[in-house]
Amino acid sequence: MLKVSISYPPLESKKGIPLLAQNRQFQWFNSPTYIYPMVPAYAASLLKENNYDVFWDDAIAEKLTYQQWKQRLIKEKPGLIAIETKTPVVKKHWQIINELKVENPNLKIVLMGDHVTALPEESLKNSRVDYVLTGGDYDFMLLNLANHLTKSEALEQGWYFRDENNEIKNTGHFQLNHNLDDLPFIDRELTKWKLYAYDNGDFKYLPGSYLMSGRDCWWAKCSFCSWTTLFPEKHYRARSAQKALDEVEILINLGVKEIMEDSGTLPIGDWLKEFCQGMIDRGYNKKIALSCNMRINGIKDLETWKLMKKAGFRMILFGLESINQGTLDRINKGLGVEEIEPCLRMCKQAGLEPHITTMMGFPWETKADAQATINLAKRLFKKGYVDTLQATIIIPYPETPLYKYCKENDLLRFDDYDRFDQREQVMKSELTTEDVKELTQSLYKSFISPQFIARKIISIRNLDDIKFLFRAGIKLLGHLTDFGK
Repeated sequence: MLKVSISYPPLESKKGIPLLAQNRQFQWFNSPTYIYPMVPAYAASLLKENNYDVFWDDAIAEKLTYQQWKQRLIKEKPGLIAIETKTPVVKKHWQIINELKVENPNLKIVLMGDHVTALPEESLKNSRVDYVLTGGDYDFMLLNLANHLTKSEALEQGWYFRDENNEIKNTGHFQLNHNLDDLPFIDRELTKWKLYAYDNGDFKYLPGSYLMSGRDCWWAKCSFCSWTTLFPEKHYRARSAQKALDEVEILINLGVKEIMEDSGTLPIGDWLKEFCQGMIDRGYNKKIALSCNMRINGIKDLETWKLMKKAGFRMILFGLESINQGTLDRINKGLGVEEIEPCLRMCKQAGLEPHITTMMGFPWETKADAQATINLAKRLFKKGYVDTLQATIIIPYPETPLYKYCKENDLLRFDDYDRFDQREQVMKSELTTEDVKELTQSLYKSFISPQFIARKIISIRNLDDIKFLFRAGIKLLGHLTDFGK
Protein backbone atom coordinates (compact mmCIF):
# COMPACT_ATOMS: atom_id res chain seq x y z
CA MET A 1 0.00 0.00 0.00
CA LEU A 2 1.30 3.46 -0.91
CA LYS A 3 1.95 5.63 2.13
CA VAL A 4 1.30 9.33 1.54
CA SER A 5 2.68 12.03 3.81
CA ILE A 6 1.17 15.52 3.87
CA SER A 7 4.22 17.37 5.15
CA TYR A 8 5.13 20.79 6.48
CA PRO A 9 8.87 20.50 7.20
CA PRO A 10 10.37 22.76 9.89
CA LEU A 11 11.69 26.02 8.45
CA GLU A 12 14.10 27.16 11.09
CA SER A 13 14.82 30.90 11.02
CA LYS A 14 15.89 33.69 13.36
CA LYS A 15 12.90 35.60 11.97
CA GLY A 16 10.41 33.44 13.88
CA ILE A 17 7.76 30.84 13.10
CA PRO A 18 6.51 30.62 9.49
CA LEU A 19 2.83 31.29 8.91
CA LEU A 20 2.54 29.07 5.86
CA ALA A 21 -0.44 26.73 5.83
CA GLN A 22 -3.90 28.00 4.79
CA ASN A 23 -2.54 31.49 4.39
CA ARG A 24 -2.74 33.95 1.54
CA GLN A 25 0.17 36.08 2.76
CA PHE A 26 3.35 34.69 4.26
CA GLN A 27 4.85 36.05 7.47
CA TRP A 28 7.36 35.03 10.10
CA PHE A 29 5.62 35.39 13.47
CA ASN A 30 7.28 36.02 16.82
CA SER A 31 4.03 35.01 18.54
CA PRO A 32 2.98 32.08 16.35
CA THR A 33 -0.47 31.31 15.02
CA TYR A 34 -1.16 27.85 13.63
CA ILE A 35 -3.91 27.74 11.00
CA TYR A 36 -5.57 24.46 10.05
CA PRO A 37 -4.63 23.72 6.39
CA MET A 38 -8.10 22.81 5.19
CA VAL A 39 -7.59 21.61 1.62
CA PRO A 40 -4.61 19.41 2.57
CA ALA A 41 -6.75 18.07 5.43
CA TYR A 42 -9.45 17.15 2.92
CA ALA A 43 -6.71 15.54 0.81
CA ALA A 44 -5.58 13.38 3.72
CA SER A 45 -9.16 12.36 4.48
CA LEU A 46 -9.96 11.56 0.83
CA LEU A 47 -6.80 9.48 0.47
CA LYS A 48 -7.61 7.54 3.63
CA GLU A 49 -11.17 6.93 2.42
CA ASN A 50 -9.64 5.40 -0.72
CA ASN A 51 -7.54 3.00 1.35
CA TYR A 52 -4.20 4.80 1.23
CA ASP A 53 -2.01 4.93 4.33
CA VAL A 54 -1.82 8.61 5.28
CA PHE A 55 0.63 10.36 7.60
CA TRP A 56 -0.20 13.91 8.73
CA ASP A 57 3.17 15.56 9.17
CA ASP A 58 2.91 19.22 10.23
CA ALA A 59 6.26 19.59 11.96
CA ILE A 60 5.83 23.38 12.14
CA ALA A 61 2.71 23.13 14.30
CA GLU A 62 4.28 20.28 16.25
CA LYS A 63 7.33 22.48 16.92
CA LEU A 64 9.85 19.85 15.81
CA THR A 65 13.42 20.64 14.89
CA TYR A 66 14.57 19.80 11.40
CA GLN A 67 16.53 16.78 12.59
CA GLN A 68 13.59 15.49 14.66
CA TRP A 69 11.34 15.82 11.64
CA LYS A 70 13.79 14.13 9.32
CA GLN A 71 14.33 11.18 11.67
CA ARG A 72 10.58 10.75 12.06
CA LEU A 73 10.05 10.85 8.32
CA ILE A 74 12.72 8.18 7.79
CA LYS A 75 10.93 6.03 10.35
CA GLU A 76 7.51 6.51 8.71
CA LYS A 77 8.87 5.57 5.24
CA PRO A 78 6.31 7.31 3.01
CA GLY A 79 6.42 6.60 -0.71
CA LEU A 80 4.88 9.94 -1.65
CA ILE A 81 5.34 13.28 0.12
CA ALA A 82 3.23 16.38 -0.62
CA ILE A 83 4.64 19.73 0.51
CA GLU A 84 2.82 23.07 0.37
CA THR A 85 5.10 26.01 -0.38
CA LYS A 86 4.97 29.79 -0.80
CA THR A 87 7.24 32.35 -2.42
CA PRO A 88 9.44 33.32 0.57
CA VAL A 89 10.26 29.69 1.45
CA VAL A 90 10.26 27.92 -1.90
CA LYS A 91 14.06 27.92 -2.07
CA LYS A 92 14.20 26.30 1.39
CA HIS A 93 11.82 23.63 0.14
CA TRP A 94 14.01 23.01 -2.91
CA GLN A 95 16.93 22.33 -0.56
CA ILE A 96 14.87 19.98 1.59
CA ILE A 97 13.61 18.09 -1.47
CA ASN A 98 17.12 17.67 -2.84
CA GLU A 99 18.34 16.35 0.50
CA LEU A 100 15.48 13.85 0.74
CA LYS A 101 16.07 12.64 -2.79
CA VAL A 102 19.77 12.02 -2.12
CA GLU A 103 18.85 9.73 0.75
CA ASN A 104 15.97 8.02 -1.08
CA PRO A 105 16.00 8.47 -4.89
CA ASN A 106 12.82 6.38 -5.25
CA LEU A 107 10.78 8.69 -3.03
CA LYS A 108 8.17 10.68 -4.96
CA ILE A 109 7.75 14.32 -3.92
CA VAL A 110 5.02 16.81 -4.87
CA LEU A 111 5.10 20.58 -4.47
CA MET A 112 1.83 22.50 -4.30
CA GLY A 113 0.81 26.06 -3.51
CA ASP A 114 0.21 29.42 -5.13
CA HIS A 115 3.88 30.00 -6.01
CA VAL A 116 4.33 26.77 -7.95
CA THR A 117 0.93 27.22 -9.59
CA ALA A 118 2.21 30.56 -10.87
CA LEU A 119 5.65 29.22 -11.88
CA PRO A 120 5.42 25.42 -12.17
CA GLU A 121 8.49 24.78 -14.33
CA GLU A 122 10.77 26.77 -12.03
CA SER A 123 10.72 24.18 -9.24
CA LEU A 124 11.35 21.32 -11.65
CA LYS A 125 14.41 23.20 -12.96
CA ASN A 126 15.73 24.12 -9.52
CA SER A 127 15.09 20.96 -7.53
CA ARG A 128 14.61 17.23 -7.83
CA VAL A 129 10.87 17.45 -7.16
CA ASP A 130 8.93 14.82 -9.14
CA TYR A 131 5.55 16.52 -9.58
CA VAL A 132 4.19 20.04 -9.35
CA LEU A 133 0.49 20.31 -8.58
CA THR A 134 -1.13 23.45 -10.01
CA GLY A 135 -4.54 24.76 -9.03
CA GLY A 136 -6.18 24.66 -5.64
CA ASP A 137 -7.88 21.26 -5.52
CA TYR A 138 -5.03 19.53 -3.72
CA ASP A 139 -7.42 16.90 -2.39
CA PHE A 140 -8.80 15.51 -5.64
CA MET A 141 -5.48 15.96 -7.42
CA LEU A 142 -3.39 14.12 -4.83
CA LEU A 143 -5.80 11.20 -4.98
CA ASN A 144 -5.44 11.28 -8.76
CA LEU A 145 -1.64 11.12 -8.44
CA ALA A 146 -1.78 8.26 -5.92
CA ASN A 147 -4.07 6.36 -8.29
CA HIS A 148 -1.72 7.16 -11.16
CA LEU A 149 1.28 5.74 -9.29
CA THR A 150 -0.49 2.60 -8.06
CA LYS A 151 -3.20 1.93 -10.64
CA SER A 152 -1.91 3.68 -13.80
CA GLU A 153 -4.82 6.13 -13.73
CA ALA A 154 -4.34 8.95 -16.22
CA LEU A 155 -3.21 12.22 -14.71
CA GLU A 156 -5.79 14.98 -14.72
CA GLN A 157 -5.07 18.40 -16.17
CA GLY A 158 -2.91 20.52 -13.92
CA TRP A 159 0.20 18.37 -13.41
CA TYR A 160 3.82 19.22 -14.31
CA PHE A 161 6.51 16.50 -14.25
CA ARG A 162 9.56 15.11 -16.04
CA ASP A 163 9.26 12.36 -18.60
CA GLU A 164 11.65 9.43 -19.05
CA ASN A 165 14.01 11.74 -21.02
CA ASN A 166 14.05 14.24 -18.15
CA GLU A 167 12.09 16.77 -20.19
CA ILE A 168 9.44 18.87 -18.43
CA LYS A 169 5.92 17.97 -19.50
CA ASN A 170 2.44 18.96 -18.35
CA THR A 171 -1.11 17.74 -18.69
CA GLY A 172 -2.63 21.14 -19.49
CA HIS A 173 -4.23 23.87 -17.43
CA PHE A 174 -6.00 22.83 -14.22
CA GLN A 175 -9.79 22.75 -14.44
CA LEU A 176 -11.33 23.14 -10.94
CA ASN A 177 -14.34 21.09 -12.02
CA HIS A 178 -14.54 18.81 -8.98
CA ASN A 179 -17.74 18.60 -6.92
CA LEU A 180 -16.94 19.59 -3.34
CA ASP A 181 -19.88 17.55 -2.04
CA ASP A 182 -17.99 14.44 -3.16
CA LEU A 183 -15.41 15.02 -0.45
CA PRO A 184 -15.62 13.11 2.83
CA PHE A 185 -15.78 15.06 6.07
CA ILE A 186 -12.32 15.89 7.35
CA ASP A 187 -10.91 13.20 9.60
CA ARG A 188 -10.00 15.53 12.43
CA GLU A 189 -8.08 12.93 14.42
CA LEU A 190 -6.00 11.89 11.40
CA THR A 191 -5.13 15.53 10.74
CA LYS A 192 -4.40 16.32 14.40
CA TRP A 193 -6.94 19.12 14.74
CA LYS A 194 -5.85 20.04 18.27
CA LEU A 195 -2.53 21.34 16.91
CA TYR A 196 -4.49 24.31 15.53
CA ALA A 197 -7.12 24.66 18.26
CA TYR A 198 -5.40 26.89 20.81
CA ASP A 199 -2.47 28.97 19.47
CA ASN A 200 -4.65 30.96 17.12
CA GLY A 201 -5.68 34.59 17.35
CA ASP A 202 -8.97 34.01 15.51
CA PHE A 203 -10.61 32.13 18.38
CA LYS A 204 -12.28 33.74 21.36
CA TYR A 205 -13.61 30.43 22.63
CA LEU A 206 -11.27 27.45 22.89
CA PRO A 207 -10.79 24.93 21.49
CA GLY A 208 -11.46 26.27 18.00
CA SER A 209 -11.36 24.71 14.56
CA TYR A 210 -11.93 25.48 10.89
CA LEU A 211 -14.38 24.94 8.05
CA MET A 212 -13.92 25.88 4.41
CA SER A 213 -17.18 25.56 2.48
CA GLY A 214 -16.22 27.70 -0.51
CA ARG A 215 -13.22 27.77 -2.87
CA ASP A 216 -12.21 30.41 -2.56
CA CYS A 217 -13.54 33.94 -3.05
CA TRP A 218 -16.54 34.80 -5.20
CA TRP A 219 -14.96 38.19 -5.98
CA ALA A 220 -11.47 36.80 -6.83
CA LYS A 221 -10.31 40.02 -8.51
CA CYS A 222 -8.00 41.67 -5.97
CA SER A 223 -4.74 42.28 -7.79
CA PHE A 224 -2.50 41.40 -4.83
CA CYS A 225 -4.13 38.11 -3.80
CA SER A 226 -1.88 35.09 -4.43
CA TRP A 227 -4.80 32.68 -4.13
CA THR A 228 -6.34 33.99 -7.34
CA THR A 229 -3.69 31.83 -9.02
CA LEU A 230 -5.16 28.78 -7.25
CA PHE A 231 -8.82 29.75 -7.62
CA PRO A 232 -9.26 32.23 -10.49
CA GLU A 233 -12.32 34.38 -11.03
CA LYS A 234 -15.50 32.56 -12.17
CA HIS A 235 -14.37 29.26 -10.58
CA TYR A 236 -15.99 29.81 -7.19
CA ARG A 237 -17.64 26.67 -5.82
CA ALA A 238 -19.18 25.77 -2.49
CA ARG A 239 -20.31 22.66 -0.71
CA SER A 240 -24.01 22.46 -0.04
CA ALA A 241 -25.20 24.25 3.08
CA GLN A 242 -26.43 20.91 4.45
CA LYS A 243 -22.96 19.36 4.11
CA ALA A 244 -21.48 22.35 5.92
CA LEU A 245 -24.05 22.00 8.72
CA ASP A 246 -23.27 18.31 9.08
CA GLU A 247 -19.59 19.16 9.55
CA VAL A 248 -20.52 21.74 12.18
CA GLU A 249 -22.25 18.92 14.06
CA ILE A 250 -19.07 16.84 13.91
CA LEU A 251 -17.08 19.72 15.40
CA ILE A 252 -19.63 20.27 18.16
CA ASN A 253 -19.38 16.60 19.07
CA LEU A 254 -15.58 16.94 19.25
CA GLY A 255 -15.99 19.69 21.83
CA VAL A 256 -15.12 22.62 19.56
CA LYS A 257 -16.37 25.97 20.89
CA GLU A 258 -15.68 28.24 17.93
CA ILE A 259 -15.33 27.77 14.16
CA MET A 260 -13.44 29.94 11.70
CA GLU A 261 -15.21 29.47 8.34
CA ASP A 262 -12.17 30.22 6.19
CA SER A 263 -13.60 30.40 2.69
CA GLY A 264 -11.93 33.38 1.01
CA THR A 265 -15.39 34.91 1.11
CA LEU A 266 -18.33 33.11 2.71
CA PRO A 267 -21.08 32.16 0.25
CA ILE A 268 -23.98 34.61 0.40
CA GLY A 269 -27.54 34.68 -0.94
CA ASP A 270 -29.65 31.54 -0.65
CA TRP A 271 -26.69 29.46 0.59
CA LEU A 272 -26.11 31.77 3.54
CA LYS A 273 -29.79 31.93 4.45
CA GLU A 274 -30.08 28.12 4.34
CA PHE A 275 -26.95 27.70 6.44
CA CYS A 276 -28.04 30.26 9.06
CA GLN A 277 -31.54 28.83 9.31
CA GLY A 278 -30.06 25.37 9.66
CA MET A 279 -27.82 26.54 12.50
CA ILE A 280 -30.90 27.90 14.26
CA ASP A 281 -33.23 24.95 13.54
CA ARG A 282 -30.64 22.39 14.66
CA GLY A 283 -29.81 24.39 17.78
CA TYR A 284 -26.14 24.68 16.88
CA ASN A 285 -26.25 28.45 17.39
CA LYS A 286 -26.48 27.81 21.13
CA LYS A 287 -23.51 25.44 21.17
CA ILE A 288 -20.82 27.05 19.03
CA ALA A 289 -19.65 30.43 17.72
CA LEU A 290 -18.72 31.18 14.11
CA SER A 291 -16.47 33.65 12.33
CA CYS A 292 -15.97 34.17 8.59
CA ASN A 293 -14.42 36.27 5.82
CA MET A 294 -16.69 38.74 4.01
CA ARG A 295 -16.41 41.67 1.62
CA ILE A 296 -17.29 45.00 3.21
CA ASN A 297 -20.04 45.60 0.62
CA GLY A 298 -20.96 41.93 0.27
CA ILE A 299 -24.03 42.18 2.53
CA LYS A 300 -25.99 45.41 2.39
CA ASP A 301 -29.08 44.70 4.49
CA LEU A 302 -29.37 44.68 8.26
CA GLU A 303 -31.72 41.68 8.24
CA THR A 304 -29.03 39.33 6.89
CA TRP A 305 -26.53 40.54 9.47
CA LYS A 306 -29.09 39.97 12.21
CA LEU A 307 -29.80 36.48 10.86
CA MET A 308 -26.08 35.69 10.99
CA LYS A 309 -25.89 36.94 14.57
CA LYS A 310 -28.84 34.76 15.53
CA ALA A 311 -27.21 31.79 13.79
CA GLY A 312 -24.16 32.08 16.03
CA PHE A 313 -21.75 34.24 14.04
CA ARG A 314 -19.41 36.36 16.14
CA MET A 315 -16.48 37.91 14.22
CA ILE A 316 -16.61 39.03 10.57
CA LEU A 317 -13.29 39.62 8.80
CA PHE A 318 -13.31 42.36 6.17
CA GLY A 319 -10.53 43.16 3.72
CA LEU A 320 -10.35 46.96 3.84
CA GLU A 321 -6.69 47.36 2.75
CA SER A 322 -6.76 51.16 2.20
CA ILE A 323 -8.92 54.25 2.63
CA ASN A 324 -7.66 55.81 -0.60
CA GLN A 325 -10.04 55.38 -3.53
CA GLY A 326 -7.20 55.44 -6.03
CA THR A 327 -5.58 52.47 -4.27
CA LEU A 328 -8.86 50.56 -3.98
CA ASP A 329 -9.37 51.03 -7.72
CA ARG A 330 -5.82 50.02 -8.62
CA ILE A 331 -5.99 46.80 -6.60
CA ASN A 332 -9.44 46.08 -8.08
CA LYS A 333 -11.11 45.92 -4.67
CA GLY A 334 -14.55 46.77 -6.03
CA LEU A 335 -15.20 48.99 -3.03
CA GLY A 336 -16.10 52.64 -2.72
CA VAL A 337 -14.67 54.64 0.18
CA GLU A 338 -18.16 55.91 0.93
CA GLU A 339 -19.34 52.33 1.56
CA ILE A 340 -16.86 51.54 4.32
CA GLU A 341 -18.29 53.16 7.44
CA PRO A 342 -22.00 52.48 6.72
CA CYS A 343 -21.38 48.77 6.06
CA LEU A 344 -19.22 48.32 9.16
CA ARG A 345 -21.72 50.25 11.26
CA MET A 346 -24.55 47.99 10.04
CA CYS A 347 -22.57 44.84 10.88
CA LYS A 348 -21.82 46.19 14.35
CA GLN A 349 -25.45 47.24 14.80
CA ALA A 350 -26.47 43.60 14.37
CA GLY A 351 -24.28 42.68 17.34
CA LEU A 352 -21.34 41.25 15.40
CA GLU A 353 -17.62 41.97 15.87
CA PRO A 354 -16.05 43.45 12.72
CA HIS A 355 -12.35 42.84 12.07
CA ILE A 356 -10.54 44.71 9.29
CA THR A 357 -7.35 43.95 7.38
CA THR A 358 -5.16 46.82 6.23
CA MET A 359 -2.00 47.12 4.13
CA MET A 360 0.98 49.40 3.98
CA GLY A 361 3.57 49.84 1.21
CA PHE A 362 1.58 50.41 -1.97
CA PRO A 363 4.12 51.78 -4.49
CA TRP A 364 1.94 54.69 -5.55
CA GLU A 365 0.91 55.81 -2.06
CA THR A 366 2.57 58.73 -0.29
CA LYS A 367 3.16 58.84 3.43
CA ALA A 368 0.09 61.08 3.69
CA ASP A 369 -1.98 58.42 1.86
CA ALA A 370 -0.78 55.75 4.28
CA GLN A 371 -1.52 58.01 7.24
CA ALA A 372 -5.07 58.49 5.95
CA THR A 373 -5.67 54.74 6.34
CA ILE A 374 -4.27 54.86 9.88
CA ASN A 375 -6.53 57.82 10.68
CA LEU A 376 -9.56 55.91 9.40
CA ALA A 377 -8.66 52.91 11.56
CA LYS A 378 -8.40 55.17 14.60
CA ARG A 379 -11.80 56.69 13.80
CA LEU A 380 -13.43 53.30 13.31
CA PHE A 381 -12.10 52.04 16.63
CA LYS A 382 -13.12 55.24 18.40
CA LYS A 383 -16.66 55.05 17.02
CA GLY A 384 -16.92 51.36 17.91
CA TYR A 385 -17.43 50.20 14.32
CA VAL A 386 -14.57 47.67 14.45
CA ASP A 387 -13.23 45.45 17.22
CA THR A 388 -9.92 44.18 15.87
CA LEU A 389 -7.44 44.83 13.07
CA GLN A 390 -4.69 43.06 11.14
CA ALA A 391 -1.94 45.02 9.38
CA THR A 392 0.48 43.73 6.76
CA ILE A 393 3.05 44.97 4.28
CA ILE A 394 1.76 44.34 0.77
CA ILE A 395 3.80 41.82 -1.23
CA PRO A 396 3.59 41.42 -5.04
CA TYR A 397 3.50 37.63 -5.36
CA PRO A 398 4.57 36.16 -8.73
CA GLU A 399 1.95 36.11 -11.49
CA THR A 400 -0.54 38.26 -9.59
CA PRO A 401 -1.67 41.38 -11.46
CA LEU A 402 0.20 43.48 -8.91
CA TYR A 403 3.45 41.59 -9.64
CA LYS A 404 2.96 42.03 -13.38
CA TYR A 405 2.32 45.75 -12.85
CA CYS A 406 5.57 46.01 -10.89
CA LYS A 407 7.55 44.17 -13.55
CA GLU A 408 6.13 46.34 -16.33
CA ASN A 409 6.92 49.53 -14.43
CA ASP A 410 10.28 48.50 -12.92
CA LEU A 411 8.93 48.75 -9.39
CA LEU A 412 10.58 45.72 -7.78
CA ARG A 413 13.50 46.58 -5.52
CA PHE A 414 14.83 43.00 -5.82
CA ASP A 415 13.88 39.55 -7.11
CA ASP A 416 15.12 37.46 -4.16
CA TYR A 417 12.14 35.35 -3.07
CA ASP A 418 13.53 34.97 0.46
CA ARG A 419 12.91 38.68 1.00
CA PHE A 420 9.22 38.59 0.01
CA ASP A 421 8.33 38.00 3.65
CA GLN A 422 6.97 41.33 5.00
CA ARG A 423 10.22 42.17 6.74
CA GLU A 424 10.99 44.94 4.25
CA GLN A 425 9.51 47.00 1.44
CA VAL A 426 9.61 44.97 -1.80
CA MET A 427 8.30 47.65 -4.15
CA LYS A 428 9.87 50.98 -5.00
CA SER A 429 8.06 53.99 -3.60
CA GLU A 430 8.75 57.17 -1.70
CA LEU A 431 8.39 55.11 1.49
CA THR A 432 11.44 53.41 2.95
CA THR A 433 11.31 50.06 4.73
CA GLU A 434 11.60 51.93 8.02
CA ASP A 435 8.64 54.12 7.03
CA VAL A 436 6.49 51.11 6.13
CA LYS A 437 7.31 49.28 9.35
CA GLU A 438 6.55 52.33 11.47
CA LEU A 439 3.26 52.86 9.65
CA THR A 440 2.31 49.20 10.10
CA GLN A 441 3.05 49.45 13.81
CA SER A 442 0.90 52.59 13.92
CA LEU A 443 -1.99 50.61 12.46
CA TYR A 444 -1.66 48.04 15.23
CA LYS A 445 -1.73 50.86 17.79
CA SER A 446 -4.74 52.57 16.18
CA PHE A 447 -7.21 51.02 18.64
CA ILE A 448 -5.80 53.07 21.52
CA SER A 449 -8.42 55.53 22.67
CA PRO A 450 -10.30 55.99 25.96
CA GLN A 451 -13.58 55.22 24.21
CA PHE A 452 -12.42 51.88 22.76
CA ILE A 453 -10.75 50.71 25.96
CA ALA A 454 -13.80 51.64 28.02
CA ARG A 455 -16.11 49.70 25.69
CA LYS A 456 -13.86 46.63 25.94
CA ILE A 457 -13.89 46.74 29.73
CA ILE A 458 -17.66 47.17 29.83
CA SER A 459 -18.11 44.29 27.35
CA ILE A 460 -16.43 41.73 29.64
CA ARG A 461 -19.01 39.14 30.61
CA ASN A 462 -17.06 36.05 31.63
CA LEU A 463 -13.65 34.43 32.00
CA ASP A 464 -13.49 33.65 28.25
CA ASP A 465 -13.64 37.38 27.52
CA ILE A 466 -10.77 38.08 29.91
CA LYS A 467 -8.64 35.25 28.50
CA PHE A 468 -9.30 36.43 24.93
CA LEU A 469 -8.22 39.99 25.74
CA PHE A 470 -5.07 38.63 27.39
CA ARG A 471 -4.23 36.48 24.36
CA ALA A 472 -4.96 39.41 22.05
CA GLY A 473 -2.51 41.55 24.01
CA ILE A 474 0.23 38.95 23.59
CA LYS A 475 -0.49 38.70 19.85
CA LEU A 476 -0.37 42.50 19.57
CA LEU A 477 3.06 42.63 21.19
CA GLY A 478 4.18 39.88 18.82
CA HIS A 479 2.97 41.83 15.77
CA LEU A 480 4.73 44.97 16.94
CA THR A 481 7.92 42.93 17.19
CA ASP A 482 7.29 41.39 13.73
CA PHE A 483 7.45 44.86 12.24
CA GLY A 484 10.22 46.17 14.48
CA LYS A 485 13.48 47.60 13.20
